[in-house]
Amino acid sequence: KRPRNPKYPRISAPPRNKLDQYEVLKYPLTTESAMKKIEDNNTLVFIVDVRADKKKIKAAVKKMYDIQTKKVNTLIRPDGLKK
Repeated sequence: KRPRNPKYPRISAPPRNKLDQYEVLKYPLTTESAMKKIEDNNTLVFIVDVRADKKKIKAAVKKMYDIQTKKVNTLIRPDGLKK
């Protein structure tokens, strides 16, 4: 069998990361219940991009705040934002 010799590459450019750490983490949530979680459970609460998965959120927190993340819990709020 002869090797393929395409006229042009099928993928024009390598895929780039569309979400950097500043787009993944939008802002910290500062409600009363979020402040209680920070004090009692040592837990940070952020509003994040809806397209971000848990691995991207974990990497963004590590890059921006230089802290180890034990685990990431996500939920989509009724207003459509991801927390």
